[in-house]
Amino acid sequence: MPQQPLLPVGEARARILASLRPTQTENVPLSEAAGRVLAEEAIARRTQPPADLSAMDGYAVKAADTSLTPARLKVAGEAPAGGAYTEELKSGQAVRIFTGAPLPRGADAIVIQEDTAREGDIVVVQEAAAPGQHIREVGLDFRTGDPGLPAGQKLSPADIALAAAMNLATLNVYRRPVIAFFSTGNELVPPGTEPGPNQIVSSNNAGICALVQEAGGEPLDLGIVADDEEAIREAAKRAGHADMLVTLGGASVGDHDLVQSALTPLGLDIDFWKIAMRPGKPLIYGRLGEMPLLGLPGNPVSALVCATLFLKPAIQRFQGGETELHTMPARLGSALPANAAREDYVRATLDHIHGELPLATPASIQDSSMLSVLARAGCLIVRPPHAKEAKAGEIVTVLPLRA
Repeated sequence: MPQQPLLPVGEARARILASLRPTQTENVPLSEAAGRVLAEEAIARRTQPPADLSAMDGYAVKAADTSLTPARLKVAGEAPAGGAYTEELKSGQAVRIFTGAPLPRGADAIVIQEDTAREGDIVVVQEAAAPGQHIREVGLDFRTGDPGLPAGQKLSPADIALAAAMNLATLNVYRRPVIAFFSTGNELVPPGTEPGPNQIVSSNNAGICALVQEAGGEPLDLGIVADDEEAIREAAKRAGHADMLVTLGGASVGDHDLVQSALTPLGLDIDFWKIAMRPGKPLIYGRLGEMPLLGLPGNPVSALVCATLFLKPAIQRFQGGETELHTMPARLGSALPANAAREDYVRATLDHIHGELPLATPASIQDSSMLSVLARAGCLIVRPPHAKEAKAGEIVTVLPLRA
């Protein structure tokens, strides 16, 4: 394989995203729509509120009847939630009303219960009411035909509730992309297994599975594959009609890094491999026939950092959603040395301080095998190539890892 120049991180991500297209769409019930991405604008099918409603428990009145207080009004009836007072309110009358009940004809204000006293069928209003007081006007929230949720919106619980209020039982969303993945390595055994001599417990499949789920994809775990070209080919065939195949390990140039040589006979077409970043220099992107293939490094930290930068945006691209990496400024908690030629993603804690920028403190050891450091990290400090030494207190750019 001829040597290629190291590709900048931003260009690598742009090339991956430009090669992907959103999945097909499907209608799903609201109970299955949380976290999905809308494929088309959601339009209200009803007006909310459908009529002028009371916003409080109290009495519906004509505001003019309460201008001089205390005002004594005859209680003409009651309007419970789910019911209504159907007569027209006359001057000198009041209607006992509850939150959510429609405003009687002729009434123009609600006096809250706390500002009244009841004397049989007479209510004594102790505070004057202004026209429109404590009334939710028809269409206050939305009207039939109003756009409620835009296409491309990742659906939150509040979005689902809004869709239900708009009388939508289903929503048109992008299908969750199926992401198939396997790890390569004779030294790997599954979690829960007692490793033999020279073996280690595999963590990459579990971590990538969780990341795929968090990003909205559907994981297809193809397990651990031996360092054998035929075994790697068989695993790739089991990916079936997945939307993307991710390999973990075997992406470098060692004697046992066999992904490229194993999959070339199946039609692997490499776009690029090796990127100018740390951790994660050995990274493959291309196509296996029609299926995009992303080859991540085998080191656990490198795999998850690269998955955060490349796989997560790809899954979001499949769903027609936001693909930008949302970085933010932070103050540096301890000094960092000058950076070399590769873009560095430094694992760091992130402490939020009221009224100040958060404090990003890099871990003292940045070894790409140390998952404990990554698990404690709240962010990645993004260090550009050839960045100068940074002192504690300087402003740096960070990529948060947690909500």
